[in-house]
Amino acid sequence: MDIHKLTISEVKDLLQNTHIVSEDLLNALRRDNRKGIQVLLKKYYREQEILRRKNDNAKKLLQYEKRIWSQGYINIGGVDEAGRGPLAGPVVSACVILPKNLIIVEIDDSKKLSAAKREELYNRIFNNAYAIGIGIVENKRIDEINIYNATKEAMIQAVLASKQQPDFLLLDAMNLKELPIPQLSVIKGDSKSQSVAAASIIAKVTRDRIMEDFAKLYPQYGFEKHKGYGTKEHVEAIRKYGTTPIHRLSFLDKILPTM
Repeated sequence: MDIHKLTISEVKDLLQNTHIVSEDLLNALRRDNRKGIQVLLKKYYREQEILRRKNDNAKKLLQYEKRIWSQGYINIGGVDEAGRGPLAGPVVSACVILPKNLIIVEIDDSKKLSAAKREELYNRIFNNAYAIGIGIVENKRIDEINIYNATKEAMIQAVLASKQQPDFLLLDAMNLKELPIPQLSVIKGDSKSQSVAAASIIAKVTRDRIMEDFAKLYPQYGFEKHKGYGTKEHVEAIRKYGTTPIHRLSFLDKILPTM
Protein backbone atom coordinates (compact mmCIF):
# COMPACT_ATOMS: atom_id res chain seq x y z
CA MET A 1 0.00 0.00 0.00
CA ASP A 2 1.35 3.40 -1.01
CA ILE A 3 0.44 5.65 1.92
CA HIS A 4 1.32 8.79 -0.06
CA LYS A 5 -1.55 8.08 -2.45
CA LEU A 6 -4.08 8.12 0.40
CA THR A 7 -5.75 11.29 1.58
CA ILE A 8 -5.56 12.26 5.25
CA SER A 9 -9.23 11.36 5.59
CA GLU A 10 -8.58 7.90 4.14
CA VAL A 11 -5.66 7.35 6.52
CA LYS A 12 -7.90 8.40 9.43
CA ASP A 13 -10.52 5.82 8.41
CA LEU A 14 -7.78 3.21 8.07
CA LEU A 15 -6.51 3.80 11.61
CA GLN A 16 -10.01 3.86 13.10
CA ASN A 17 -11.45 0.86 11.25
CA THR A 18 -8.52 -1.57 11.09
CA HIS A 19 -8.77 -4.12 13.88
CA ILE A 20 -5.00 -4.63 14.13
CA VAL A 21 -2.82 -1.89 12.67
CA SER A 22 0.39 -3.43 11.34
CA GLU A 23 3.84 -2.17 12.26
CA ASP A 24 4.58 -1.75 8.53
CA LEU A 25 1.68 0.69 8.24
CA LEU A 26 2.81 2.62 11.31
CA ASN A 27 6.36 2.82 9.98
CA ALA A 28 5.06 4.14 6.66
CA LEU A 29 3.02 6.78 8.47
CA ARG A 30 6.03 7.84 10.53
CA ARG A 31 7.95 8.44 7.27
CA ASP A 32 5.10 10.54 5.81
CA ASN A 33 5.99 14.23 6.05
CA ARG A 34 2.42 15.53 5.89
CA LYS A 35 1.55 17.41 9.08
CA GLY A 36 -1.99 16.02 9.11
CA ILE A 37 -0.65 12.46 9.01
CA GLN A 38 1.66 13.11 11.96
CA VAL A 39 -1.25 14.58 13.94
CA LEU A 40 -3.30 11.44 13.24
CA LEU A 41 -0.38 9.24 14.25
CA LYS A 42 0.10 11.04 17.58
CA LYS A 43 -3.63 10.73 18.28
CA TYR A 44 -3.50 7.02 17.45
CA TYR A 45 -0.62 6.38 19.85
CA ARG A 46 -2.33 8.43 22.57
CA GLU A 47 -5.54 6.41 22.21
CA GLN A 48 -3.60 3.14 22.24
CA GLU A 49 -1.90 4.14 25.48
CA ILE A 50 -5.28 4.94 27.06
CA LEU A 51 -6.60 1.56 25.90
CA ARG A 52 -3.52 -0.21 27.28
CA ARG A 53 -4.04 1.39 30.68
CA LYS A 54 -7.71 0.40 30.66
CA ASN A 55 -6.77 -3.19 29.80
CA ASP A 56 -4.14 -3.27 32.55
CA ASN A 57 -6.68 -1.95 35.07
CA ALA A 58 -9.25 -4.51 33.94
CA LYS A 59 -6.73 -7.32 34.44
CA LYS A 60 -5.92 -6.05 37.96
CA LEU A 61 -9.62 -6.29 38.82
CA LEU A 62 -9.37 -10.08 38.46
CA GLN A 63 -6.81 -10.45 41.26
CA TYR A 64 -9.29 -11.86 43.78
CA GLU A 65 -11.13 -13.95 41.18
CA LYS A 66 -7.89 -15.61 40.02
CA ARG A 67 -6.97 -16.48 43.58
CA ILE A 68 -10.40 -18.03 44.16
CA TRP A 69 -10.41 -19.90 40.82
CA SER A 70 -7.04 -21.40 41.75
CA GLN A 71 -8.75 -22.94 44.79
CA GLY A 72 -11.15 -24.84 42.55
CA TYR A 73 -14.19 -22.57 42.66
CA ILE A 74 -15.81 -21.72 39.33
CA ASN A 75 -18.98 -19.66 39.80
CA ILE A 76 -17.89 -16.58 41.73
CA GLY A 77 -20.78 -14.31 42.64
CA GLY A 78 -19.85 -10.66 43.01
CA VAL A 79 -22.32 -8.94 45.34
CA ASP A 80 -22.87 -5.23 45.91
CA GLU A 81 -25.65 -2.75 46.60
CA ALA A 82 -26.89 0.70 45.63
CA GLY A 83 -28.95 3.08 47.70
CA ARG A 84 -27.85 2.88 51.31
CA GLY A 85 -27.82 6.63 51.82
CA PRO A 86 -30.91 8.10 50.09
CA LEU A 87 -33.87 9.55 51.95
CA ALA A 88 -36.31 7.75 49.65
CA GLY A 89 -36.69 4.59 47.64
CA PRO A 90 -35.40 1.04 48.06
CA VAL A 91 -31.96 -0.39 48.58
CA VAL A 92 -31.06 -2.62 45.62
CA SER A 93 -28.47 -5.40 45.51
CA ALA A 94 -27.12 -7.52 42.70
CA CYS A 95 -25.26 -10.80 42.46
CA VAL A 96 -23.31 -11.24 39.21
CA ILE A 97 -21.51 -14.38 38.04
CA LEU A 98 -19.21 -13.71 35.10
CA PRO A 99 -17.52 -16.39 32.97
CA LYS A 100 -14.06 -17.43 34.12
CA ASN A 101 -11.27 -15.19 32.76
CA LEU A 102 -13.68 -12.82 31.01
CA ILE A 103 -12.31 -9.27 31.01
CA ILE A 104 -14.74 -6.37 30.61
CA VAL A 105 -12.68 -3.30 29.79
CA GLU A 106 -13.73 -0.02 31.51
CA ILE A 107 -15.64 -1.76 34.28
CA ASP A 108 -15.21 -0.02 37.64
CA ASP A 109 -17.00 1.06 40.79
CA SER A 110 -20.34 2.43 39.55
CA LYS A 111 -19.84 5.67 41.51
CA LYS A 112 -16.81 6.50 39.37
CA LEU A 113 -18.70 6.14 36.09
CA SER A 114 -21.01 8.48 34.21
CA ALA A 115 -24.66 7.50 33.82
CA ALA A 116 -24.08 6.86 30.11
CA LYS A 117 -21.07 4.61 30.79
CA ARG A 118 -23.01 2.70 33.46
CA GLU A 119 -25.82 2.04 30.97
CA GLU A 120 -23.31 0.84 28.38
CA LEU A 121 -21.59 -1.49 30.84
CA TYR A 122 -24.94 -2.66 32.22
CA ASN A 123 -25.80 -4.01 28.78
CA ARG A 124 -22.36 -5.58 28.31
CA ILE A 125 -22.59 -7.28 31.69
CA PHE A 126 -26.08 -8.63 30.99
CA ASN A 127 -24.96 -9.90 27.57
CA ASN A 128 -21.95 -11.71 29.03
CA ALA A 129 -22.91 -12.76 32.56
CA TYR A 130 -23.42 -16.41 33.37
CA ALA A 131 -26.11 -15.43 35.88
CA ILE A 132 -27.52 -12.31 37.56
CA GLY A 133 -29.75 -11.99 40.61
CA ILE A 134 -31.45 -8.84 41.91
CA GLY A 135 -32.62 -8.11 45.45
CA ILE A 136 -34.85 -5.15 46.38
CA VAL A 137 -35.86 -4.05 49.89
CA GLU A 138 -38.37 -1.22 50.06
CA ASN A 139 -38.29 1.85 52.29
CA LYS A 140 -40.84 0.58 54.83
CA ARG A 141 -38.76 -2.52 55.47
CA ILE A 142 -35.68 -0.29 55.82
CA ASP A 143 -37.52 1.69 58.51
CA GLU A 144 -38.41 -1.56 60.28
CA ILE A 145 -35.00 -3.25 60.42
CA ASN A 146 -32.51 -0.40 59.66
CA ILE A 147 -30.46 0.10 56.51
CA TYR A 148 -27.63 -2.27 57.43
CA ASN A 149 -29.96 -5.24 57.92
CA ALA A 150 -32.02 -4.20 54.89
CA THR A 151 -28.85 -4.18 52.78
CA LYS A 152 -27.99 -7.69 53.97
CA GLU A 153 -31.53 -8.81 53.21
CA ALA A 154 -31.32 -7.39 49.69
CA MET A 155 -27.97 -9.11 49.13
CA ILE A 156 -29.33 -12.45 50.28
CA GLN A 157 -32.31 -11.99 47.95
CA ALA A 158 -29.93 -11.25 45.07
CA VAL A 159 -27.87 -14.39 45.67
CA LEU A 160 -30.96 -16.59 45.97
CA ALA A 161 -32.48 -15.00 42.83
CA SER A 162 -29.51 -15.99 40.67
CA LYS A 163 -30.51 -18.79 38.28
CA GLN A 164 -27.10 -20.35 38.92
CA GLN A 165 -26.13 -20.42 42.57
CA PRO A 166 -22.56 -19.22 43.14
CA ASP A 167 -20.08 -21.54 44.83
CA PHE A 168 -18.18 -18.56 46.22
CA LEU A 169 -19.17 -14.98 47.07
CA LEU A 170 -17.09 -11.81 46.76
CA LEU A 171 -18.73 -9.00 48.72
CA ASP A 172 -18.10 -5.31 49.14
CA ALA A 173 -17.37 -4.91 52.87
CA MET A 174 -20.22 -7.20 53.99
CA ASN A 175 -20.63 -10.71 55.39
CA LEU A 176 -23.57 -12.96 54.63
CA LYS A 177 -23.14 -15.62 57.29
CA GLU A 178 -26.78 -16.55 56.78
CA LEU A 179 -25.79 -18.21 53.49
CA PRO A 180 -23.86 -21.51 53.53
CA ILE A 181 -21.53 -20.33 50.78
CA PRO A 182 -17.77 -19.66 51.13
CA GLN A 183 -17.20 -15.93 50.88
CA LEU A 184 -14.70 -13.11 51.09
CA SER A 185 -15.46 -9.56 52.19
CA VAL A 186 -13.26 -6.95 50.48
CA ILE A 187 -13.08 -3.32 51.61
CA LYS A 188 -13.83 -1.15 48.58
CA GLY A 189 -14.45 -4.35 46.65
CA ASP A 190 -16.20 -2.48 43.86
CA SER A 191 -12.82 -0.89 43.02
CA LYS A 192 -10.80 -4.09 43.42
CA SER A 193 -12.88 -6.90 41.94
CA GLN A 194 -14.48 -7.10 38.50
CA SER A 195 -17.30 -9.29 39.83
CA VAL A 196 -18.17 -6.83 42.61
CA ALA A 197 -17.83 -3.86 40.26
CA ALA A 198 -20.22 -5.57 37.85
CA ALA A 199 -22.71 -6.07 40.69
CA SER A 200 -22.38 -2.41 41.70
CA ILE A 201 -23.24 -1.33 38.14
CA ILE A 202 -26.23 -3.66 37.85
CA ALA A 203 -27.55 -2.55 41.25
CA LYS A 204 -27.02 1.15 40.52
CA VAL A 205 -28.67 1.15 37.10
CA THR A 206 -31.57 -0.96 38.38
CA ARG A 207 -32.16 1.41 41.27
CA ASP A 208 -31.83 4.53 39.11
CA ARG A 209 -34.50 3.19 36.78
CA ILE A 210 -36.80 2.52 39.74
CA MET A 211 -36.35 6.10 40.96
CA GLU A 212 -36.98 7.47 37.47
CA ASP A 213 -40.30 5.63 37.49
CA PHE A 214 -41.12 7.12 40.90
CA ALA A 215 -40.32 10.56 39.46
CA LYS A 216 -43.34 10.16 37.18
CA LEU A 217 -45.57 9.49 40.19
CA TYR A 218 -44.12 12.32 42.29
CA PRO A 219 -42.81 14.88 39.78
CA GLN A 220 -42.41 17.71 42.31
CA TYR A 221 -39.58 15.90 44.13
CA GLY A 222 -37.05 15.61 41.28
CA PHE A 223 -36.30 11.91 41.84
CA GLU A 224 -35.06 11.61 38.26
CA LYS A 225 -32.18 13.94 39.17
CA HIS A 226 -31.05 13.03 42.68
CA LYS A 227 -32.46 9.49 42.86
CA GLY A 228 -33.70 10.09 46.40
CA TYR A 229 -30.47 11.36 47.92
CA GLY A 230 -30.59 14.27 50.36
CA THR A 231 -29.81 17.11 47.99
CA LYS A 232 -30.86 20.65 48.79
CA GLU A 233 -33.58 20.41 46.14
CA HIS A 234 -34.93 17.19 47.65
CA VAL A 235 -34.94 18.47 51.23
CA GLU A 236 -36.73 21.65 50.16
CA ALA A 237 -39.35 19.57 48.34
CA ILE A 238 -39.96 17.50 51.48
CA ARG A 239 -40.40 20.66 53.55
CA LYS A 240 -42.80 22.10 50.99
CA TYR A 241 -44.86 19.04 50.02
CA GLY A 242 -44.30 16.62 52.90
CA THR A 243 -43.31 12.99 52.51
CA THR A 244 -44.36 10.39 49.96
CA PRO A 245 -45.04 6.67 50.45
CA ILE A 246 -41.49 5.92 49.29
CA HIS A 247 -39.66 8.11 51.84
CA ARG A 248 -37.60 6.49 54.60
CA LEU A 249 -39.09 8.06 57.70
CA SER A 250 -36.31 6.82 59.95
CA PHE A 251 -33.84 8.79 57.84
CA LEU A 252 -35.91 11.96 57.97
CA ASP A 253 -35.99 11.99 61.81
CA LYS A 254 -32.23 12.53 61.80
CA ILE A 255 -31.98 14.95 58.90
CA LEU A 256 -35.13 16.97 59.51
CA PRO A 257 -35.74 16.82 63.27
CA THR A 258 -38.25 19.69 63.14
CA MET A 259 -40.66 17.89 60.83
